[in-house]
Order: sequence, then C-alpha cells, then structure tokens
Amino acid sequence: MKKQITIKLKRSAIGCTDKQKATIKGLGLRKINSVKTLENTPAVRGMIKAMITWLEIAK
Repeated sequence: MKKQITIKLKRSAIGCTDKQKATIKGLGLRKINSVKTLENTPAVRGMIKAMITWLEIAK
C-alpha cells in the first residue's frame, strides 16, 4: 500500500493568481475546508509546497 497524505484547504482562492488556482484545482480541492487524500508522490509534495500557506496537512 502506498503512503497517503491528507490535505485541507484552509483559505479561499480569491485573490490567488491563475497558476495558484490551477494548483489548488490540480490537488482536487474546491471550497474552503474541503479535504482530499492523495498519494504521497514528489509531484503532489511539490504542489503542496507551492501552496503551503493555503493548506493544512495531516499525514
């Protein structure tokens, strides 16, 4: 079984750049407090690192 990471969107995407909004959408998040469990891959970790101030992470 692959390791997974759970993320939660804690801030609104209003005021973000288009690239940041695309990253949030790429992570599968839509609204504030939406939660998604994803595989812990380098690509996902890179997207999380780019949006760290908007996200809450639980392993």
